Amino acid sequence: MADEVSRGETLRIALLAYKGNPFCGGQGVYVRHLSRELARLGHSVEVLAGQPYPVLDPEPGVTLTEISSLDLYRQPDPFRTPKRGEYRDWVDLLEVGTMWTAGFPEPLTFSLRALRHLSARRGDFDVVHDNQCLGYGLLGMQRLGFPTLATVHHPIQVDRELELAAAATRGKRASVRRWYAFTAMQTRVARRLPEIITVSSSSAAEISQYLRVPQRRISTIPIGADTDAFAPDPSVPKIPGRIVTTASADVPLKGLLPLVEALAKVRVEVADAHLVVVGKAKEDGVVARAVERLGLGGAVRFVHGISDAELVGLIRSAEVACVPSLYEGFSLPAVEAMSCGAALVSTTGGAIPEVAGRDGETTLAVPPGDPSALAAALVRVLADADLRARLGAAARERVLEKFTWRAAAVATAERYRALIDAARDPVDWDRQAGDRRPRTGSTRQPRRAGV
Repeated sequence: MADEVSRGETLRIALLAYKGNPFCGGQGVYVRHLSRELARLGHSVEVLAGQPYPVLDPEPGVTLTEISSLDLYRQPDPFRTPKRGEYRDWVDLLEVGTMWTAGFPEPLTFSLRALRHLSARRGDFDVVHDNQCLGYGLLGMQRLGFPTLATVHHPIQVDRELELAAAATRGKRASVRRWYAFTAMQTRVARRLPEIITVSSSSAAEISQYLRVPQRRISTIPIGADTDAFAPDPSVPKIPGRIVTTASADVPLKGLLPLVEALAKVRVEVADAHLVVVGKAKEDGVVARAVERLGLGGAVRFVHGISDAELVGLIRSAEVACVPSLYEGFSLPAVEAMSCGAALVSTTGGAIPEVAGRDGETTLAVPPGDPSALAAALVRVLADADLRARLGAAARERVLEKFTWRAAAVATAERYRALIDAARDPVDWDRQAGDRRPRTGSTRQPRRAGV
């Protein structure tokens, strides 16, 4: 039975994800949980995704359609050149050619393949919801009459600037600029969409700045944790000195290098302090070299490809969870750790304070990129069991009050309805998207649920 918040409307939603790795990054997590909760509200959600494909919950009303690419970045042979028999069409040639010239093709090529798929299914969906792709194919979906919006967790230009700042040579900076060339496309597409959904007011401000989208066309809808799965369990023993973080090892944005440097300082005062990183180490990367240089080989462990249950068990076993990022558009790792009742140490980068809450109440907050401040906060929490208990309990309450997937789905469905209503007035819809030319948009009514 459709939930009462669906207002009797059964919406047919195409949810696009150009990649959905369930074990790395937030896109797969977003698609999995949002699709499930939208279906529980009575809607039908078809996830159209590229490799690595997301893992979806077995919820009635949720299906996965695979939009296959050449999967050029798969492990263990990233940046591979496909064999001749793998090429199917000109989009495949575009994908390989962009990779060969040091660019990142997936947002564009996925959007073109998704457009081709949807062009044969014009009557099948009430709304198209893109997740962070912002490829030119979305503009084609609008021309086909699909009401189309996008979620932008944060503008990728932020990543670009941080990587440029970390690049040590002119050649490396040129390489970073070429890799991130797709962000120019994302800016053009974002400006022509009638609505952007984002996850924090910090991200909304960054989207307005970098993508030049007016604030009136940005809706902020916080995401959350699966609070039933990510929950405290007092029966799980804490491992003395354990610090847990989720981070890509050599992405400057995630702040793992300052955390490793902080750990070396922490171990001067807390001999059993050790770090478990949910992520994959890059061989001979800057973090791996720092671990070796600081003599932390036995105190830092990387785990990857773990299930939600294993992640929950790891968080529950830690005395401290840490989010050391230089910038975050939201921070799912923070919400998941807080939902488990973990004591949190976090930076003030980007939207993290919106999620983690006030310093001293639900987290200990430090400036981003400051190993000394990070070390002092970690030592303080590791040394004080009462502080750990107080921070963890308050963090759990904050998540239950503000950050659940059900609330995110309810608010997102409301934005779908507003977009569909606007699409019935094509002139107004184009005006919202910055296009003065009137055109015919879809006016098909969403189906009414029989309850």
